[in-house]
Amino acid sequence: MATASPPFISTLNFTHTSFRPSFASSSSSSSFSPKLLRPLLSFSVKSSRKQVEIVFDPDERLNKIGDDVDKEAPLSRLKLFSPCKINVFLRITGKREDGFHDLASLFHVISLGDTIKFSLSPSKSKDRLSTNVQGVPVDGRNLIIKALDLYRKKTGSNRFFWIHLDKKVPTGAGLGGGSSNAATALWAANQLNGGLVTEKELQEWSSEIGSDIPFFFSHGAAYCTGRGEIVQDLPPPFPLDLPMVLIKPREACSTAEVYKRLRLDQASNINPLTLLENVTSNGVSQSICVNDLEPPAFSVLPSLKRLKQRIIASGRGDYDAVFMSGSGSTIVGIGSPDPPQFIYDDEEYKNVFLSEANFMTREANEWYKEPASANATTSSSESRMDFQ
Repeated sequence: MATASPPFISTLNFTHTSFRPSFASSSSSSSFSPKLLRPLLSFSVKSSRKQVEIVFDPDERLNKIGDDVDKEAPLSRLKLFSPCKINVFLRITGKREDGFHDLASLFHVISLGDTIKFSLSPSKSKDRLSTNVQGVPVDGRNLIIKALDLYRKKTGSNRFFWIHLDKKVPTGAGLGGGSSNAATALWAANQLNGGLVTEKELQEWSSEIGSDIPFFFSHGAAYCTGRGEIVQDLPPPFPLDLPMVLIKPREACSTAEVYKRLRLDQASNINPLTLLENVTSNGVSQSICVNDLEPPAFSVLPSLKRLKQRIIASGRGDYDAVFMSGSGSTIVGIGSPDPPQFIYDDEEYKNVFLSEANFMTREANEWYKEPASANATTSSSESRMDFQ
Protein backbone atom coordinates (compact mmCIF):
# COMPACT_ATOMS: atom_id res chain seq x y z
CA MET A 1 0.00 0.00 0.00
CA ALA A 2 1.30 3.48 -0.84
CA THR A 3 2.65 5.67 1.95
CA ALA A 4 -0.10 7.75 3.46
CA SER A 5 -0.20 11.30 2.16
CA PRO A 6 -1.01 14.23 4.41
CA PRO A 7 -4.63 15.27 4.71
CA PHE A 8 -5.89 17.71 2.14
CA ILE A 9 -7.35 20.84 3.76
CA SER A 10 -9.62 23.19 1.93
CA THR A 11 -11.04 26.37 3.39
CA LEU A 12 -14.16 27.74 1.76
CA ASN A 13 -15.82 31.08 2.30
CA PHE A 14 -19.29 30.01 3.33
CA THR A 15 -22.07 32.20 2.13
CA HIS A 16 -24.28 30.08 -0.13
CA THR A 17 -22.01 27.27 -1.34
CA SER A 18 -22.73 23.61 -2.00
CA PHE A 19 -19.87 21.10 -1.89
CA ARG A 20 -19.96 18.02 -4.13
CA PRO A 21 -16.83 15.87 -4.05
CA SER A 22 -15.96 14.13 -7.33
CA PHE A 23 -13.70 11.14 -7.74
CA ALA A 24 -11.68 9.84 -10.66
CA SER A 25 -12.34 6.19 -11.36
CA SER A 26 -9.37 3.84 -11.40
CA SER A 27 -8.40 2.32 -14.74
CA SER A 28 -6.42 -0.52 -13.23
CA SER A 29 -7.85 -3.94 -14.09
CA SER A 30 -6.72 -5.25 -10.72
CA SER A 31 -8.65 -2.62 -8.82
CA PHE A 32 -12.13 -3.90 -9.61
CA SER A 33 -13.74 -3.78 -6.20
CA PRO A 34 -16.93 -2.68 -4.53
CA LYS A 35 -14.68 -0.42 -2.45
CA LEU A 36 -13.90 1.69 -5.49
CA LEU A 37 -17.35 1.66 -7.00
CA ARG A 38 -19.04 3.54 -4.14
CA PRO A 39 -16.43 5.55 -2.25
CA LEU A 40 -17.37 6.55 1.27
CA LEU A 41 -15.39 9.54 2.45
CA SER A 42 -14.84 10.74 5.98
CA PHE A 43 -15.11 14.44 6.54
CA SER A 44 -14.31 16.53 9.58
CA VAL A 45 -16.19 19.81 9.59
CA LYS A 46 -15.19 22.74 11.79
CA SER A 47 -17.62 25.66 11.75
CA SER A 48 -17.08 29.32 12.40
CA ARG A 49 -19.14 32.35 11.67
CA LYS A 50 -17.75 32.91 8.16
CA GLN A 51 -16.03 29.76 6.95
CA VAL A 52 -16.13 25.96 6.90
CA GLU A 53 -12.91 23.90 6.97
CA ILE A 54 -13.20 20.49 5.26
CA VAL A 55 -10.55 17.85 5.97
CA PHE A 56 -10.27 14.89 3.54
CA ASP A 57 -7.92 12.02 4.31
CA PRO A 58 -7.42 10.16 0.95
CA ASP A 59 -5.76 7.16 2.62
CA GLU A 60 -8.63 6.38 4.95
CA ARG A 61 -10.27 2.99 4.35
CA LEU A 62 -12.84 3.41 1.57
CA ASN A 63 -16.31 2.01 1.30
CA LYS A 64 -17.51 0.35 4.46
CA ILE A 65 -19.88 -1.75 2.38
CA GLY A 66 -16.98 -3.54 0.72
CA ASP A 67 -15.35 -4.19 4.10
CA ASP A 68 -18.55 -5.73 5.44
CA VAL A 69 -18.77 -8.04 2.43
CA ASP A 70 -15.15 -9.13 2.91
CA LYS A 71 -15.80 -10.02 6.55
CA GLU A 72 -18.74 -12.25 5.66
CA ALA A 73 -16.96 -14.42 3.08
CA PRO A 74 -13.51 -16.00 2.80
CA LEU A 75 -13.41 -14.95 -0.87
CA SER A 76 -15.13 -11.86 -2.20
CA ARG A 77 -13.79 -11.30 -5.73
CA LEU A 78 -12.41 -13.35 -8.62
CA LYS A 79 -10.91 -12.68 -12.02
CA LEU A 80 -11.31 -15.68 -14.34
CA PHE A 81 -10.40 -16.56 -17.92
CA SER A 82 -13.33 -17.77 -20.04
CA PRO A 83 -11.92 -19.61 -23.08
CA CYS A 84 -13.83 -20.58 -26.19
CA LYS A 85 -13.85 -23.89 -28.11
CA ILE A 86 -13.70 -25.36 -31.57
CA ASN A 87 -15.38 -28.49 -32.94
CA VAL A 88 -12.63 -30.57 -34.54
CA PHE A 89 -15.38 -32.67 -36.09
CA LEU A 90 -19.15 -32.34 -35.77
CA ARG A 91 -21.55 -35.06 -36.91
CA ILE A 92 -25.32 -34.55 -36.73
CA THR A 93 -26.73 -38.03 -36.27
CA GLY A 94 -30.49 -37.52 -36.00
CA LYS A 95 -33.49 -35.36 -35.13
CA ARG A 96 -34.97 -35.72 -31.65
CA GLU A 97 -38.59 -35.65 -30.57
CA ASP A 98 -37.89 -32.57 -28.44
CA GLY A 99 -36.91 -30.62 -31.55
CA PHE A 100 -33.17 -30.73 -30.91
CA HIS A 101 -30.66 -32.73 -32.93
CA ASP A 102 -28.40 -35.51 -31.73
CA LEU A 103 -24.76 -34.80 -32.39
CA ALA A 104 -21.39 -36.44 -31.92
CA SER A 105 -18.47 -34.05 -31.78
CA LEU A 106 -14.89 -33.65 -30.62
CA PHE A 107 -14.83 -30.39 -28.67
CA HIS A 108 -11.57 -28.77 -27.61
CA VAL A 109 -10.90 -25.61 -25.60
CA ILE A 110 -8.58 -23.08 -27.24
CA SER A 111 -6.59 -20.15 -25.92
CA LEU A 112 -8.80 -17.32 -27.22
CA GLY A 113 -11.12 -16.19 -24.45
CA ASP A 114 -12.83 -13.47 -22.45
CA THR A 115 -11.91 -12.24 -18.99
CA ILE A 116 -14.64 -11.97 -16.36
CA LYS A 117 -14.36 -10.21 -13.00
CA PHE A 118 -16.77 -11.21 -10.24
CA SER A 119 -17.32 -9.42 -6.95
CA LEU A 120 -19.82 -10.08 -4.19
CA SER A 121 -22.53 -7.43 -4.19
CA PRO A 122 -24.20 -5.94 -1.11
CA SER A 123 -27.49 -6.29 -3.00
CA LYS A 124 -29.77 -9.14 -2.00
CA SER A 125 -31.96 -8.88 -5.07
CA LYS A 126 -30.02 -8.24 -8.28
CA ASP A 127 -26.81 -8.97 -10.15
CA ARG A 128 -25.15 -6.16 -12.07
CA LEU A 129 -23.32 -6.95 -15.32
CA SER A 130 -21.22 -4.58 -17.40
CA THR A 131 -19.17 -5.23 -20.54
CA ASN A 132 -16.70 -3.52 -22.86
CA VAL A 133 -18.65 -4.36 -26.04
CA GLN A 134 -21.78 -2.70 -27.36
CA GLY A 135 -24.65 -4.99 -28.29
CA VAL A 136 -23.95 -7.67 -25.67
CA PRO A 137 -27.03 -7.88 -23.39
CA VAL A 138 -26.38 -7.16 -19.72
CA ASP A 139 -29.79 -8.28 -18.43
CA GLY A 140 -31.46 -11.66 -17.96
CA ARG A 141 -30.88 -12.57 -21.62
CA ASN A 142 -27.16 -12.97 -20.94
CA LEU A 143 -26.08 -16.52 -20.09
CA ILE A 144 -23.94 -15.19 -17.23
CA ILE A 145 -27.05 -13.88 -15.45
CA LYS A 146 -28.96 -17.07 -16.29
CA ALA A 147 -26.13 -19.13 -14.79
CA LEU A 148 -26.08 -17.12 -11.56
CA ASP A 149 -29.87 -17.38 -11.29
CA LEU A 150 -29.58 -21.15 -11.83
CA TYR A 151 -26.94 -21.45 -9.11
CA ARG A 152 -29.13 -19.63 -6.58
CA LYS A 153 -32.15 -21.72 -7.57
CA LYS A 154 -30.26 -24.99 -7.09
CA THR A 155 -28.37 -24.11 -3.90
CA GLY A 156 -30.63 -21.63 -2.11
CA SER A 157 -27.76 -19.12 -1.98
CA ASN A 158 -28.81 -15.51 -1.52
CA ARG A 159 -25.60 -13.96 -2.83
CA PHE A 160 -25.63 -11.62 -5.80
CA PHE A 161 -22.73 -10.29 -7.83
CA TRP A 162 -21.16 -7.40 -9.67
CA ILE A 163 -19.68 -8.75 -12.92
CA HIS A 164 -17.57 -7.14 -15.63
CA LEU A 165 -17.16 -9.03 -18.91
CA ASP A 166 -14.10 -8.08 -20.98
CA LYS A 167 -15.17 -9.66 -24.26
CA LYS A 168 -12.72 -10.79 -26.93
CA VAL A 169 -14.60 -13.76 -28.41
CA PRO A 170 -16.98 -12.56 -31.13
CA THR A 171 -20.60 -13.63 -30.99
CA GLY A 172 -22.23 -15.64 -33.78
CA ALA A 173 -18.89 -17.32 -34.38
CA GLY A 174 -19.50 -21.00 -33.54
CA LEU A 175 -16.90 -20.73 -30.77
CA GLY A 176 -19.18 -21.14 -27.74
CA GLY A 177 -18.18 -17.86 -26.12
CA GLY A 178 -21.49 -17.37 -24.34
CA SER A 179 -21.57 -20.98 -23.14
CA SER A 180 -18.06 -20.59 -21.73
CA ASN A 181 -19.12 -17.40 -19.94
CA ALA A 182 -22.00 -19.29 -18.32
CA ALA A 183 -19.76 -22.15 -17.17
CA THR A 184 -17.26 -19.66 -15.79
CA ALA A 185 -20.04 -17.86 -13.91
CA LEU A 186 -21.22 -21.12 -12.33
CA TRP A 187 -17.66 -21.91 -11.25
CA ALA A 188 -17.20 -18.40 -9.83
CA ALA A 189 -20.51 -18.48 -7.96
CA ASN A 190 -19.56 -21.77 -6.34
CA GLN A 191 -16.14 -20.46 -5.33
CA LEU A 192 -17.61 -17.27 -3.89
CA ASN A 193 -20.12 -19.33 -1.92
CA GLY A 194 -17.42 -21.47 -0.35
CA GLY A 195 -17.79 -24.47 -2.70
CA LEU A 196 -21.30 -25.57 -1.77
CA VAL A 197 -21.55 -28.17 -4.54
CA THR A 198 -19.35 -30.40 -6.68
CA GLU A 199 -18.08 -29.67 -10.15
CA LYS A 200 -20.15 -32.61 -11.40
CA GLU A 201 -23.33 -30.98 -10.08
CA LEU A 202 -22.44 -27.71 -11.80
CA GLN A 203 -21.92 -29.61 -15.05
CA GLU A 204 -25.24 -31.44 -14.79
CA TRP A 205 -27.21 -28.29 -13.92
CA SER A 206 -25.64 -26.26 -16.72
CA SER A 207 -27.39 -28.27 -19.45
CA GLU A 208 -30.67 -26.67 -18.34
CA ILE A 209 -29.61 -23.35 -19.86
CA GLY A 210 -27.38 -24.41 -22.77
CA SER A 211 -26.29 -27.58 -24.59
CA ASP A 212 -22.62 -26.57 -24.95
CA ILE A 213 -22.10 -25.36 -21.38
CA PRO A 214 -21.41 -28.79 -19.77
CA PHE A 215 -18.41 -29.28 -22.06
CA PHE A 216 -16.45 -26.51 -20.34
CA PHE A 217 -16.48 -28.54 -17.12
CA SER A 218 -14.37 -31.15 -18.92
CA HIS A 219 -10.61 -30.77 -18.69
CA GLY A 220 -10.50 -29.20 -22.15
CA ALA A 221 -10.96 -32.06 -24.62
CA ALA A 222 -14.12 -34.17 -24.78
CA TYR A 223 -16.27 -36.33 -27.01
CA CYS A 224 -19.78 -34.89 -26.69
CA THR A 225 -23.02 -36.59 -27.65
CA GLY A 226 -26.77 -36.14 -27.11
CA ARG A 227 -27.53 -32.44 -27.55
CA GLY A 228 -23.89 -31.88 -26.58
CA GLU A 229 -24.56 -32.24 -22.86
CA ILE A 230 -23.21 -35.81 -22.56
CA VAL A 231 -19.51 -35.19 -22.03
CA GLN A 232 -16.79 -37.84 -22.15
CA ASP A 233 -13.44 -36.45 -21.02
CA LEU A 234 -10.49 -37.34 -23.24
CA PRO A 235 -6.73 -37.06 -22.88
CA PRO A 236 -5.53 -34.16 -25.08
CA PRO A 237 -5.40 -35.64 -28.60
CA PHE A 238 -3.09 -32.91 -29.98
CA PRO A 239 0.08 -31.13 -28.88
CA LEU A 240 -1.07 -28.09 -26.94
CA ASP A 241 1.34 -25.87 -28.84
CA LEU A 242 -0.14 -26.82 -32.23
CA PRO A 243 -0.95 -23.40 -33.74
CA MET A 244 -4.11 -22.33 -35.50
CA VAL A 245 -5.66 -19.23 -36.98
CA LEU A 246 -9.31 -18.19 -36.56
CA ILE A 247 -10.90 -16.16 -39.34
CA LYS A 248 -14.43 -14.89 -38.82
CA PRO A 249 -16.11 -12.67 -41.40
CA ARG A 250 -18.23 -9.76 -40.28
CA GLU A 251 -21.41 -11.67 -41.05
CA ALA A 252 -22.72 -14.10 -38.43
CA CYS A 253 -24.63 -17.31 -39.02
CA SER A 254 -27.96 -17.76 -37.25
CA THR A 255 -27.76 -21.15 -35.54
CA ALA A 256 -31.53 -21.56 -35.87
CA GLU A 257 -31.39 -20.84 -39.62
CA VAL A 258 -28.46 -23.22 -40.12
CA TYR A 259 -30.32 -26.08 -38.42
CA LYS A 260 -33.48 -25.18 -40.35
CA ARG A 261 -31.60 -25.76 -43.61
CA LEU A 262 -29.88 -28.95 -42.44
CA ARG A 263 -30.67 -31.99 -44.61
CA LEU A 264 -29.79 -35.16 -42.73
CA ASP A 265 -29.90 -37.19 -45.95
CA GLN A 266 -27.07 -35.01 -47.25
CA ALA A 267 -24.94 -35.26 -44.10
CA SER A 268 -21.81 -37.37 -43.86
CA ASN A 269 -22.39 -41.04 -43.15
CA ILE A 270 -19.04 -41.70 -41.51
CA ASN A 271 -19.21 -43.16 -38.01
CA PRO A 272 -18.16 -40.45 -35.52
CA LEU A 273 -16.39 -43.08 -33.42
CA THR A 274 -14.25 -43.84 -36.46
CA LEU A 275 -13.37 -40.16 -36.68
CA LEU A 276 -12.53 -40.14 -32.98
CA GLU A 277 -10.30 -43.19 -33.30
CA ASN A 278 -8.51 -41.71 -36.31
CA VAL A 279 -7.91 -38.36 -34.71
CA THR A 280 -6.61 -39.82 -31.46
CA SER A 281 -4.30 -42.17 -33.39
CA ASN A 282 -3.12 -39.96 -36.25
CA GLY A 283 -3.79 -36.36 -35.23
CA VAL A 284 -5.67 -33.76 -37.19
CA SER A 285 -6.18 -33.92 -40.95
CA GLN A 286 -8.60 -32.54 -43.51
CA SER A 287 -10.44 -35.87 -43.87
CA ILE A 288 -11.14 -36.01 -40.12
CA CYS A 289 -12.48 -32.47 -39.74
CA VAL A 290 -16.02 -33.22 -40.91
CA ASN A 291 -18.73 -30.70 -40.02
CA ASP A 292 -22.27 -31.58 -41.08
CA LEU A 293 -23.35 -27.98 -40.47
CA GLU A 294 -21.07 -26.60 -43.17
CA PRO A 295 -23.46 -27.19 -46.13
CA PRO A 296 -26.45 -25.46 -44.49
CA ALA A 297 -24.21 -22.67 -43.16
CA PHE A 298 -22.76 -22.16 -46.64
CA SER A 299 -26.34 -21.98 -47.92
CA VAL A 300 -27.11 -19.25 -45.39
CA LEU A 301 -23.83 -17.44 -46.11
CA PRO A 302 -22.38 -18.36 -49.54
CA SER A 303 -19.38 -16.08 -48.98
CA LEU A 304 -18.33 -18.38 -46.11
CA LYS A 305 -17.90 -21.32 -48.50
CA ARG A 306 -15.80 -19.13 -50.79
CA LEU A 307 -13.65 -18.05 -47.81
CA LYS A 308 -12.93 -21.65 -46.83
CA GLN A 309 -12.06 -22.62 -50.40
CA ARG A 310 -9.70 -19.66 -50.79
CA ILE A 311 -7.93 -20.44 -47.50
CA ILE A 312 -7.34 -24.03 -48.61
CA ALA A 313 -6.14 -22.94 -52.06
CA SER A 314 -3.87 -20.21 -50.72
CA GLY A 315 -2.51 -22.15 -47.77
CA ARG A 316 0.15 -23.95 -49.86
CA GLY A 317 0.14 -26.81 -47.39
CA ASP A 318 0.58 -24.60 -44.33
CA TYR A 319 -2.61 -25.96 -42.79
CA ASP A 320 -3.22 -29.54 -41.71
CA ALA A 321 -6.96 -28.86 -41.92
CA VAL A 322 -9.35 -26.00 -42.70
CA PHE A 323 -12.93 -26.23 -41.44
CA MET A 324 -15.83 -24.34 -39.94
CA SER A 325 -16.38 -24.48 -36.17
CA GLY A 326 -19.85 -25.21 -34.79
CA SER A 327 -22.62 -23.56 -36.76
CA GLY A 328 -20.24 -20.83 -38.01
CA SER A 329 -19.16 -18.38 -39.05
CA THR A 330 -15.54 -18.93 -37.94
CA ILE A 331 -13.18 -20.77 -40.29
CA VAL A 332 -10.29 -22.51 -38.50
CA GLY A 333 -6.93 -23.25 -40.08
CA ILE A 334 -4.88 -25.69 -37.98
CA GLY A 335 -1.12 -25.91 -38.43
CA SER A 336 -0.18 -22.25 -38.78
CA PRO A 337 -1.02 -19.10 -36.77
CA ASP A 338 -0.92 -16.93 -39.91
CA PRO A 339 -3.80 -16.20 -42.29
CA PRO A 340 -3.24 -16.32 -46.07
CA GLN A 341 -2.02 -13.06 -47.58
CA PHE A 342 -5.32 -12.38 -49.38
CA ILE A 343 -6.95 -11.74 -45.98
CA TYR A 344 -4.76 -8.64 -45.73
CA ASP A 345 -4.84 -7.64 -49.38
CA ASP A 346 -8.50 -7.98 -50.37
CA GLU A 347 -10.90 -5.17 -49.51
CA GLU A 348 -13.61 -7.81 -48.95
CA TYR A 349 -11.83 -9.06 -45.82
CA LYS A 350 -10.72 -5.81 -44.23
CA ASN A 351 -13.17 -6.22 -41.34
CA VAL A 352 -12.69 -9.90 -40.55
CA PHE A 353 -11.91 -10.99 -37.02
CA LEU A 354 -8.48 -12.63 -36.83
CA SER A 355 -6.85 -14.42 -33.95
CA GLU A 356 -4.14 -16.98 -33.55
CA ALA A 357 -4.72 -19.64 -30.91
CA ASN A 358 -3.65 -23.03 -29.65
CA PHE A 359 -5.26 -25.91 -27.79
CA MET A 360 -5.46 -25.73 -24.00
CA THR A 361 -6.64 -27.75 -21.01
CA ARG A 362 -7.12 -27.20 -17.30
CA GLU A 363 -6.02 -28.97 -14.15
CA ALA A 364 -8.47 -30.81 -11.89
CA ASN A 365 -10.19 -28.52 -9.34
CA GLU A 366 -8.87 -25.41 -11.08
CA TRP A 367 -10.37 -23.17 -13.73
CA TYR A 368 -8.70 -22.39 -17.05
CA LYS A 369 -5.59 -20.23 -16.78
CA GLU A 370 -5.23 -17.21 -19.02
CA PRO A 371 -2.29 -17.74 -21.39
CA ALA A 372 0.58 -15.33 -20.86
CA SER A 373 0.31 -14.23 -24.47
CA ALA A 374 -3.49 -13.82 -24.45
CA ASN A 375 -3.34 -10.04 -24.79
CA ALA A 376 -1.01 -10.29 -27.76
CA THR A 377 -2.60 -13.08 -29.80
CA THR A 378 -5.60 -11.24 -31.20
CA SER A 379 -5.12 -9.23 -34.36
CA SER A 380 -5.70 -5.51 -34.34
CA SER A 381 -8.57 -6.15 -36.74
CA GLU A 382 -10.54 -7.27 -33.68
CA SER A 383 -10.97 -3.62 -32.73
CA ARG A 384 -12.80 -3.01 -36.02
CA MET A 385 -15.01 -6.06 -35.65
CA ASP A 386 -18.70 -5.65 -34.86
CA PHE A 387 -19.45 -8.20 -32.13
CA GLN A 388 -23.19 -8.07 -32.66
